[in-house]
Amino acid sequence: MKRKNNLKNTSRAVEINPIFEYYGKIENGEIATSIKVKKIYKHIVECLKRGDRFIYSKDRAERAIEFIEDFCKHSKGKWGGQPIRLELWQKAFICSLFGVVYKKTGQRRFKEAFLVIGRKNGKSVIASAIGLYMLVADGEQGAECYAVATKRDQAKIVWGESEKMVRKSPVLKSVTNVITNNIKFLETESEFKPLCSDDNTLDGLNPHFASLDEIHAWKDGYKLYDVIKDGTSAREEPIILAITTAGTIREDIYDGKYSDAESLLKTLDDSSGEFYDENFFPVVYELDERSEWTDESAWIKANPNLGVSKSTAYLTRAVNNAKLDPLKVTNLLTKEFNVRETSQKAWLTFEAILNKERFDLDELKPTYVLGGADLSRTTDLTSANILFTLADSPKLYCKHMYWIPEDLLDLRVREDKIPYDKWYSQGLIRTCRGSIIDPSDITAWFVELMNEHGIYPFKIGYDRYSATYWVKEMEDNFGNVMIPVAQGKQTLSNPMRMLGVELTNKNIIYNDNPITMWCLSNMSVYIDKNDNIQPCKTSNPRMRIDGGASLLNSYVVYKDNETEYKALL
Repeated sequence: MKRKNNLKNTSRAVEINPIFEYYGKIENGEIATSIKVKKIYKHIVECLKRGDRFIYSKDRAERAIEFIEDFCKHSKGKWGGQPIRLELWQKAFICSLFGVVYKKTGQRRFKEAFLVIGRKNGKSVIASAIGLYMLVADGEQGAECYAVATKRDQAKIVWGESEKMVRKSPVLKSVTNVITNNIKFLETESEFKPLCSDDNTLDGLNPHFASLDEIHAWKDGYKLYDVIKDGTSAREEPIILAITTAGTIREDIYDGKYSDAESLLKTLDDSSGEFYDENFFPVVYELDERSEWTDESAWIKANPNLGVSKSTAYLTRAVNNAKLDPLKVTNLLTKEFNVRETSQKAWLTFEAILNKERFDLDELKPTYVLGGADLSRTTDLTSANILFTLADSPKLYCKHMYWIPEDLLDLRVREDKIPYDKWYSQGLIRTCRGSIIDPSDITAWFVELMNEHGIYPFKIGYDRYSATYWVKEMEDNFGNVMIPVAQGKQTLSNPMRMLGVELTNKNIIYNDNPITMWCLSNMSVYIDKNDNIQPCKTSNPRMRIDGGASLLNSYVVYKDNETEYKALL
């Protein structure tokens, strides 16, 4: 679609392709950035060099940059009232978003962008400026543009910045009409409004542009995100722009998009990723290792505007304060360095939990394994796992299975906003008939492992308050293998501490199971006056810890029977 030139630009043309310039400086070490940023720009550069499917539209890229620099102004701080002057990383991002087009049709390649960046790096400014461009200069008739958040106050932050830009620009002010919570561009009958999940107008949306602000904090975010994305289907060149820092809310829309970014970049590396959407543009500025937060030279990886809009002195003070007060570390890591963390009261950090290593049962061929189970009494998630090691290996391998009542699957997805349906389709969770958990289904899983893989349980730890019927059924199948595990501090404190060390040292290989990772990230600890610990749930009742509880039960019986078990290997 050929875009109409609605405004006369006055700035000089961009002399060279900022994408190539930016990647060149990353490649030669002049600019430090994250591995993920380097990978995505390497991919774009290689695509443009090949020129078989995608080409670079210099006119479309320059048009977006010139619009922002000519007509958009800062609204606050030392640059208040001054024209925006984009940094190279910003130009590369904008040129990729607007200038990389399909060779055959000339339409933009990227329809969805995921920009993860530390705070004070100009998130609101760039989102607001792009939103105004999509409203005024993209040439779309009847463009619906939205600044989106789950709460109205948050949605109005980006929209409010756009409104201030309009009021400070004589040109934009002359071609738009600003009314309460709406910027109208009459020439194309387009409008730009804040939008939140509580609005009554979510049905029937037809967005040309949507800025999704701070999605790391979105709870129940999938519903709102899906409404926006589904609404763009009638547009030829829509853009969904999510700009955010990291956060502590797990398994919501932020983790979903981050996982998509990881899988896409993995696919680009070795074609083994599970996700590839050529219209998705993830740019994740983050520390590559958690330990880099004390390394000043690495700070720019998560803060590309360091020394420009973000003060190095400010970040130095924040880091030094966190060194003195450990309670400040989580907030520092998530907001300044985009290191995903669990809550401050959580048992382990996200980095300690994360382990991408995988294994194949038929390749490792264990014969005797330990087991663990956490049976729900009524309708909760239920989990069981096997745990085993190999001769002369420091690692413990864990395979989980999960169950949820069939009648409650859709309800739990709808009300809890947890992707049980996605996990079910991946074979990571099974359903029990009816509305309660049937312990026979857990028994059937252990029998299945025995029949299909030649795996025999040596000992299985379970909550001693579990149903006696299930214990008898298991013993009828496997003999005297069931070991009751008291769920108090006296029994669990030391094993839980040791398990935490094993997880941190990446010695627990749980096959990159997302449900297990989610359960572990939801585990908090109760600490008594003697520094004894036991697991407890987070304050959110929708968050489950069953996978972590069953793993801990299997680890308890492993440590209690380690010598006897290893003699069987």
